[in-house]
Amino acid sequence: MIFSDVPDAGADLGRRSWLFAPADSERKMTKAAESSADIVILDLEDAVAQNRKAHARALCAEFLAGRPAADQQRLWVRVNPFDGPHTLADLAAVMPARPGGIMLPKARGGQDLRTLDNYLSALEVAGGTPPGRTAVIALAPETAESVHTMGTYRGAPRLAAVTWGVADLAAEIGAEAVSGADGRFGPVLETARSLCLFGAAAAGAVAVDTIHADYRDSAGLRARCIRARQDGFGGMLAIHPDQVGIINDVFSPTEDELAAAQEIVDLFAADPAAGAIGHRGALLDRPHLTRAQALLARQRRS
Repeated sequence: MIFSDVPDAGADLGRRSWLFAPADSERKMTKAAESSADIVILDLEDAVAQNRKAHARALCAEFLAGRPAADQQRLWVRVNPFDGPHTLADLAAVMPARPGGIMLPKARGGQDLRTLDNYLSALEVAGGTPPGRTAVIALAPETAESVHTMGTYRGAPRLAAVTWGVADLAAEIGAEAVSGADGRFGPVLETARSLCLFGAAAAGAVAVDTIHADYRDSAGLRARCIRARQDGFGGMLAIHPDQVGIINDVFSPTEDELAAAQEIVDLFAADPAAGAIGHRGALLDRPHLTRAQALLARQRRS
């Protein structure tokens, strides 16, 4: 085994910040696209009123088609969920413009992603897009039902990332408060957050933490980002361009972290047969190597 090779988990670990922009506002889509967000999500779902869905589809497709080809890969679209009447119309409208990916809200499990894969494959062929080009992020758990299916995403096609929706989930279960005075989620919602992380890890996808609703609370956002990264999340959703810089900063490895990770990789590369290596008064084993490789991969892809 060559330890300097970084394993490919099937998802881009450099996708730190995922910024929403309402798809019925050209001004807001432009502002988001010109930000430093790793991924911009043009939103056809929650940000668009029912009577503006058709308008938003057309505007979103026009916006995507008008962007430079090099920029399209970071422009994704949140379509409407499968439990409503809009999903196919959304996909038919935006796929000819070749978005980099699709966010599926209220995903009910791996079967929803297989259904979505069928739709995307047909639309890619029809539009002359290379098969499989369009990636997917699943928004789950976002409903009470989806909490029970987080173990079904392993092997789901196109899956790059998994995130979760705190507002919809809290509303469905009747939670009277989303977070406490310290900004932390209560134990019930924290369970859903943990299941998102476990489900993503089992599927080999990046786990992306949910939004920090108060976009003016920079200190609270930074604290949330630090905890999310420590827990294993690779990025966070954003609702305002001002949040992007903090998210990118926290989820980017420091020079010291990169140097320490490279040192661990080099140690195991020098002794491939070793199961554990003593170093600086500590015992390093294979999980340390895996974490070091993942950290280096995040930097190379950011």
